[in-house]
Amino acid sequence: MQEKAPRRSNRERTDATRDALTRAARSLFIAHGYAQTSTPQVCAAAGITRGALYHHFSDKRDLFRHVLELESRAVAEHIVSETSGPVPAAEALLAGADAYLDAMSVPGRTQLLLVDGPAVLGVADVMAMDESHAAGTLREGLAAAMPRETDVSVDALARLLSAAFDRAALDMDAGAEPDEVRGAMRWLLKRALAG
Repeated sequence: MQEKAPRRSNRERTDATRDALTRAARSLFIAHGYAQTSTPQVCAAAGITRGALYHHFSDKRDLFRHVLELESRAVAEHIVSETSGPVPAAEALLAGADAYLDAMSVPGRTQLLLVDGPAVLGVADVMAMDESHAAGTLREGLAAAMPRETDVSVDALARLLSAAFDRAALDMDAGAEPDEVRGAMRWLLKRALAG
């Protein structure tokens, strides 16, 4: 006699459906881009009905925003995991720089966060998303590591360095030598910390 599989709760079914839609959408957005990905394609890839998709997400743009939110959060979590521990603030900041570039090297992530995201959601929305995740970790690291006597705005410097990090990730995604890009970013950070 076969044992019956335990019944899943509504919450487990909801989570499984959202996860299937998210994974399918991420894969299709990377493979075909946002504009060339349709909700029927996402539903077919996820094995989910269109009604279920619209139960969880208001439209394709809402699903895309969810995918980007998860990607952005994953970047920040990787930075935090690589920079926690009792090390001087400047060393943690340099480790965070490497962690950001590592996190952005996940296939498709640079395209989603730095190319398609601003084009679909707008620069302001993507910057706000970044601000609540990876950009916040950069600002915190700079505030802890910068000399106290400096008159440079930590917020302004964080925004400028964030743009440099994004460009570095785009360069690496386009095939630039990773060690050269990492070296240049570490040099830039060291100069910023020198005051």
